[in-house]
Amino acid sequence: MASLRTLLGVVLCSFMVSSSEILPQADFDLQAMAGKWYRTGICSNGQWFVSHKANMKTGTAIIKPTEDGGLEFSFSSLINDTCQKMENLANKTEVPGKFTFESLYWGVSDMRMVDVKYDEYALTYSFNTRGNETFVINRLFGRSLDLSDEVQEKFRQFCLQTGILPENTVLLPKSEECPLA
Repeated sequence: MASLRTLLGVVLCSFMVSSSEILPQADFDLQAMAGKWYRTGICSNGQWFVSHKANMKTGTAIIKPTEDGGLEFSFSSLINDTCQKMENLANKTEVPGKFTFESLYWGVSDMRMVDVKYDEYALTYSFNTRGNETFVINRLFGRSLDLSDEVQEKFRQFCLQTGILPENTVLLPKSEECPLA
């Protein structure tokens, strides 16, 4: 079984693209991105993810554009029946749809809005550096908790494309909404 998993990893890595090849959506519109989103999927190659993925559930995000072209990102979710909240201020870069921020939890993050249909879903890619560790986190957000099978499959394929093993791709179980205030 271990050799099969190793072989699968080698095959997946041969299809993997580097972070420099992951571009934001060409016509990204920050104002259209504003508002409430639900995190419905997540995948990562981070070591922390394996031990935490079983306890993860859907969460709520509020995105607010800043005057200088960045974005405020507030996120909350229930983890082990406790409301966890996180707030970040993401700075714009020269590339529309690409942002950088620093978080105590994630370290330095390079976040890209890869595929967005503003009234339905957003697929994001983050390349993170925390200490000596680098890892990718892809997230699937929806304007509702129910996304089509097509969008969910698009997310799974994107996770594979960025080198995430299938067992580290999770479509999250629905949970009660945790207040952002």
